[in-house]
Amino acid sequence: MTTAVPSAGSLDPAPPSPSGSSSNSSTGVPGKNARPTLKKPRRDGHSLLRWLFVLPALLYMALFFGYPLVRNVVMSFQRYTPTTYFTGEAPFTGLDNWRAVFSNELFADSLWHTAVFTVGSLAGQFTIGLALAVFFSRRFRLSGAIRAVLLLPWLVPMVVSAVVWRRVLDQDHGILNTALQAVGLADGGVPWLSSPSVALLSAIMVNIWIGIPFNMVILYGGLQEIPRELYEAASLDGASPWRTFHSVTLPLLRPVITVVLVLGFMSTVKILDLILALTSGGPADSTQTLGTVTYQLSFLQLDFGQGAVVGNVLIVISAVFAVLYLRANRADFGTGK
Repeated sequence: MTTAVPSAGSLDPAPPSPSGSSSNSSTGVPGKNARPTLKKPRRDGHSLLRWLFVLPALLYMALFFGYPLVRNVVMSFQRYTPTTYFTGEAPFTGLDNWRAVFSNELFADSLWHTAVFTVGSLAGQFTIGLALAVFFSRRFRLSGAIRAVLLLPWLVPMVVSAVVWRRVLDQDHGILNTALQAVGLADGGVPWLSSPSVALLSAIMVNIWIGIPFNMVILYGGLQEIPRELYEAASLDGASPWRTFHSVTLPLLRPVITVVLVLGFMSTVKILDLILALTSGGPADSTQTLGTVTYQLSFLQLDFGQGAVVGNVLIVISAVFAVLYLRANRADFGTGK
């Protein structure tokens, strides 16, 4: 009896399955190389929850910032007068309001006064504030009490400060002129607020006095974050105080300086109450700024359309410096250039 021997071709292994696994198609049993299928967790609930937390802030921004901004832009292209509040009619005038504002000499003068007032105020506030911050960083007796007293100009309402300084700078009976005459530095009363050539300088001086405490406090806090070991190392290397300040203090204080200057700029460029209480924009419009021109057009001349134009110019200027601040802040943290 003979036994059938299989041929060589019948001994070849079966070809692999298209999926690359050794699973038995007839039994459906996965092979060794089969990978389990993982279901991705659904994140719809988490995303919805995050948006619910952000929604109140978005609604607040849209209601109290977005709507007034859009409304102000629309108003700048309309003839918006007091009668509009009764009739609801505000005819579209195109670029007439913009042409009227830009052709007004007072707008050009106020733009220049705003630039001088802002740069002069920031330079004085920052320089004196930084000097005081460095001075108080060296702890000594009663340093805390003196710093608390220096905070008073910042805590007092600006209108109150302006009224007090208006009495101090009075030409005939002011304390400053009386003191200058007593020491022989002035023969007659200096017209601090009544001379077109001096009034803007006086307003800058008062604003510097008001803003020094803010600069001092913020810069003082930044100085406290600089490690003392760096100053000790600089001292061991024989660095002079100026060299230490230039090479150690200023580089590490740069993010704080950026914050102080940008916030100071945005609060100074739109200042209104200080100028109104000191000089009301006079004498001879020598202290008119963009803020006072906006007030004058809107609430004295009752031309809300042109007042909105000047307000939009202020918004654009503030937005530009806000973008510069964000870029500088991002570069300080190494996330951008």
